[in-house]
Amino acid sequence: KMFAKLVVILAFIANVAAFSPIASRKVSTSLKMGFEDAIGAQAPLGFWDPLGLLKDADQARFDRLRYVETKHGRISMLAILGHLVTSAGVRLPGEIAYGVPFSSVKSGLAALDTIPAAGIAQIVAFIGLIE
Repeated sequence: KMFAKLVVILAFIANVAAFSPIASRKVSTSLKMGFEDAIGAQAPLGFWDPLGLLKDADQARFDRLRYVETKHGRISMLAILGHLVTSAGVRLPGEIAYGVPFSSVKSGLAALDTIPAAGIAQIVAFIGLIE
């Protein structure tokens, strides 16, 4: 019985030690750009850069990555909207290719089986053009 109490007390002490604050030294340099106060940096994560893409970046690099992230987010939202609309059965009138009406095109990735290869090449070329 005494051994069990000792184990519980030692476990409690180990847990308290695990959550005690550790003294840390802050290093500051004028060569690094600080983005900790950027818009979007908020609790509990603060400025979150897990891949270290902005480790030695300047303001121009930060602005470029923010612009690209916003653009990709908007494209993703449009892609989800397109998937939801076509899954609901809404189709454009007319043909996507000669003899292939929009109404025969499946939704989702199954559409790649229905659209001719030249049509997929045109879609990829158009995406590259607007990029």
